[in-house]
Amino acid sequence: MISFASATQFNMMYDLTVSIVLFKNNLEHLNDAIKSALDTKLNVKLYLIDNSPTDELKVICPPARCEYIFNNANLGFGKAHNIAMRRAAAESSYHIVLNPDVYFNGSILDEIFNYMEKHQDVGQVMPKILYPDGKTQYLCKLLPAPADLFLRRFFPWFPGATERNRKYELLDAGYDKIMNIPYLSGCFMFLRSAVLPEVGYFDERIFMYIEDADLTRRIHQRYKTIFFPQTVVYHHYGKGSYRNFKLMLYNIHGAVVYFNKWGWIFDKDRKRINHEVVQHYLP
Repeated sequence: MISFASATQFNMMYDLTVSIVLFKNNLEHLNDAIKSALDTKLNVKLYLIDNSPTDELKVICPPARCEYIFNNANLGFGKAHNIAMRRAAAESSYHIVLNPDVYFNGSILDEIFNYMEKHQDVGQVMPKILYPDGKTQYLCKLLPAPADLFLRRFFPWFPGATERNRKYELLDAGYDKIMNIPYLSGCFMFLRSAVLPEVGYFDERIFMYIEDADLTRRIHQRYKTIFFPQTVVYHHYGKGSYRNFKLMLYNIHGAVVYFNKWGWIFDKDRKRINHEVVQHYLP
């Protein structure tokens, strides 16, 4: 495992870069996300990567500390974020993958930055994620098996499915303490930039959904991937794949790519890592 020097010794252009991928977004939510990302004392640069069919969202890019990139095509979530993440590896100490429907008090960026500066064995951090009404989103997960995704999506009523999902989402862990979790949500990924060239970027074969599980897993193999509930963000969380057939197909395709890579039934690392997490954090 690599031990990194302090960020102040990197001679980077920025303390932090942030990427938000756009696609015909709600302007109110997007504006809140942009304001949150720039509300910090850190030297930060924001990338707006636009997958929309037109560049009309360009007007929302602030004139300072922001770069707008229009792809003129819908590249997908991971491939679009990779444009900024590859730059981050050379120009910033840390990078955030941020959803356009997430908002927060900017001071949390300073708190996570300071935490990662003090803990050089951490490659990724996710804060506590809440719905706008203050309820917890259970986005710390075990590494998924096919049955986890299949039952929760299509047969949540099946006998044992509720208990299985409760364990998968670590509901009984309390979500009130720092935990080293192998699958953290892609809605807010605070990443140490230097680990990205080492473990790789988002798998561009996955258009959207479960690419966060794949990337967090690769980071978790070499570094700690930390749930940090001392900081809080808010996420509107639309669950689009539950309402849109096309998005559901993207979800299924992403799962196929993921399990073809890591294993459908036989996945020794999944079994070992999940056992360690359950032993550490579940009563």
